[in-house]
Amino acid sequence: MELTQERVVPKLMNPKNGMLIEHIERYRFASEFARGRVLDIACGAGYGSELMLRGKNGMLIDEILGADIDKKAVEYALEHYSFDNVSYVVANALNPDLKEELGNFDTIVSFETIEHFKGDEVFIKNLYDMLKPGGTAIISTPFGKGKDQPCKNPYHVYQYKEEEFLEVLSIFDDVKMYHQRDSDIELPLEGKKYYLMVAVCKKC
Repeated sequence: MELTQERVVPKLMNPKNGMLIEHIERYRFASEFARGRVLDIACGAGYGSELMLRGKNGMLIDEILGADIDKKAVEYALEHYSFDNVSYVVANALNPDLKEELGNFDTIVSFETIEHFKGDEVFIKNLYDMLKPGGTAIISTPFGKGKDQPCKNPYHVYQYKEEEFLEVLSIFDDVKMYHQRDSDIELPLEGKKYYLMVAVCKKC
């Protein structure tokens, strides 16, 4: 599997790599909320499944489905991160029939996905529709200068200010916004600079 600036493949990376550490911590954070049937949308290499299964609520997870638009990523995940209650499929996060294709979930995880394509409202609506009542979605994206500003990162279509990200997430009944810097994911502290937003979204 090819390692790119945006692709996290732990087995091909230095354990001290900053981007790897950030991604691992997000999955560990998500494991505190994971339970029942879990969807990891844009799962990439699939390592997040193992992290969630070994996390704080691993025993509360019935099933994890990893979905990614990249066939090679799904093949890699199947080879390196397969478990009895974990499966992977090729799927398009913007597919209007995604709920019919994948079903409903108690927990949905989506890390560094929404900034990669136009159609963010379609994407979030898909997540909301697939989430069961009482379910939780954990969604992250980097801080940016605004959706109307050009992105320096060639892989990103949008860069969000926090108020813009919250607006896209307003379909959910409750949203609590955490901030991340390195391995710290926490409610924002005054005067501390953060690089990513991690939203915990509830559906009643």
